[in-house]
Amino acid sequence: MQPTFVLVHGAFSNSFSFAPLQAELGLLGHRSVAVDLPGHGFAATYPRAYQAPQDLDALATAPGAIKGVTLADNAAHLIGILERAKQNGPVILVSHSRGGMTATVTANQRPDLIDRIVYVSSWAPVDLTVGAYYAEPEMATVDLAAMGAAMVANPAELGLLRSNFRTADPGVLAGFKAAFLADGTDDEFLALLNTFQPDENLDAGTDDDRARHDSWGRIPKTYVRLTEDTSLPLALQDRMIREGDALTPDNPYDVRTLTSSHLKWLVDPAPAARVLGELVALLPAGQ
Repeated sequence: MQPTFVLVHGAFSNSFSFAPLQAELGLLGHRSVAVDLPGHGFAATYPRAYQAPQDLDALATAPGAIKGVTLADNAAHLIGILERAKQNGPVILVSHSRGGMTATVTANQRPDLIDRIVYVSSWAPVDLTVGAYYAEPEMATVDLAAMGAAMVANPAELGLLRSNFRTADPGVLAGFKAAFLADGTDDEFLALLNTFQPDENLDAGTDDDRARHDSWGRIPKTYVRLTEDTSLPLALQDRMIREGDALTPDNPYDVRTLTSSHLKWLVDPAPAARVLGELVALLPAGQ
């Protein structure tokens, strides 16, 4: 049977970011569905203070619908989608960036719903929590100040992460481009930035949300490395691959590589679509 690719976005993103990739997958004859996690897509909050002319003081205090959303909520939502997709045949779960946290928790809970799990430069925590990895040597090259320069609120007070992606500050924009799309044009960068939403939830997971040998470890898995990624560096991607292989030596990662920054593979999706399409042949015969 034809598999369904279920695509899970990263932080401050939504299903819209996968539209070009879905077009390429469709042209290759593959079925896909892009997920909006709770508080994302048309469920996101765009305060009036976020519109031009912006009112940054009001933006820093305006409530957001994603407040209180947890990783458990994300996983429950994704499980509901996977249950529906599984009725139509095999499921290949693909996550990007922070979406890997949700994919991992989901795989821990319902490995029966996933025929292959795919991480594209995505968080696949094994030995540490996601937060703890930020203190590790592999993350030393990440410019966290640049990535946080657009924050407009105190997360503890607002109950969520809020960034002003509509800033016109040239320094902030340059920092974002270097972190996420250094290999793209300025026009591509601004177009992609305008698909981001201002809010993200605060739940970065606990020890209980790391990959488990007896559930996550049963699922065939692929890691797609992005060689030019500076926000989730290649060294950390490779570390998570090594840790996953050590956890399940009898079920190691199938490793693929794309020459891409953190987001270029979404802007120019044809190579990624071809790589994902190749994974269909790895499904067991009869599926």
